[in-house]
Amino acid sequence: MLDRFLKELNEQAASCPCGNHQPIRMHIVTDHGALAQVTHYLRQRDYHSVAVVADRNTFAAAGQTLCQALSREEISFHLCVIQENEWGDVIADEASIVQVLLEVPKDENPILAVGAGTIHDIVRFVSYQTDKPFISVPTAASVDGFTSAGAPLVIRKMKKTVQAAPPAAVFADLDIIGKAPKALNAAGFGDMLGKFTSLADWRFSRHMAQEPFCPLAYQITKEALFSCISHIEEIANASAEGLRALTAALLKSGLSMLLARHSRPASGAEHHLSHVWEMELLKENKKQLLHGAKVGVASVVISELYQKLSRLDAGVTEGFFTGLPDPDQLRRWLRKAGAPADLEELNISREFALQSLKKAHTIRDRYTGLKYMNEHGLDLFQP
Repeated sequence: MLDRFLKELNEQAASCPCGNHQPIRMHIVTDHGALAQVTHYLRQRDYHSVAVVADRNTFAAAGQTLCQALSREEISFHLCVIQENEWGDVIADEASIVQVLLEVPKDENPILAVGAGTIHDIVRFVSYQTDKPFISVPTAASVDGFTSAGAPLVIRKMKKTVQAAPPAAVFADLDIIGKAPKALNAAGFGDMLGKFTSLADWRFSRHMAQEPFCPLAYQITKEALFSCISHIEEIANASAEGLRALTAALLKSGLSMLLARHSRPASGAEHHLSHVWEMELLKENKKQLLHGAKVGVASVVISELYQKLSRLDAGVTEGFFTGLPDPDQLRRWLRKAGAPADLEELNISREFALQSLKKAHTIRDRYTGLKYMNEHGLDLFQP
């Protein structure tokens, strides 16, 4: 299904007004039993030796089955299981990156990322630095970065996104994704819900700061977002149709970032705010929250602020933020999907949230409604 979508996307990109596209070459399989197709893909491309990177949980979910299949096909492999920190978290930080660099032999090619977003971020960066292709094997529909080129890393407890390379192939097995903890797939829905504010910010930055804008990438992201909304019942019930819709939406969102050559279509003030929360937890040496869980709640906070902004400063902001869903509607969608919907559910205090709203706009050089509010001293952060 997505292979055909990608073919049509490349055809549309050739005539996109932004004129900033190169063909995207990626093999994508999203289906029940997709994991069984990995070895066939490797054989077709004459790969005889590979590395498999997973964590303890994702090895149990899919890595072990994959390694058994590799053995049957007489494809040699080296397994690297990323170590957890004291809280049981796997972090895309210096320690994890060095572990993979040390454990993956130089002559093994490609690297298979078996896991959710963090495993992919680690492998994406390492494979790019070592000039090896990587293959994506998602174990949950938890983030939209599987098909993108950006690797959000934690360097000295600071969040930094490094442009690397997209996967050569993606094998999203809906049977495996359907068995993932509900919180992980709910986080994927939260990540998608954040596109309401990220797309509004992109429209705003195009107008206010003349930032590069791609109508095709914008439309892909918008359609992926509304596909999730229209399938909210199925996603909440974790039905086969719901899992397929959520997984496809996340992969398409990643492709839109790849098309635009940056994360602008899918990341705005809501992501900047979630990154501040993440960095604070890292500094305090506390257990991490799921990325999509943070983004979902952050989108509620930002949407509420932007509605206030559009009423206060309609002469400048009219048309950019007035179409955002009501924050209560966002909360209902999040709760329906099983995701957190309020700061309290993330254990984030109101005081800290207000402080983070005053610095989140500084972590990326991008214009957003939040940056506009801070630059113009618009004190809309109080209840």
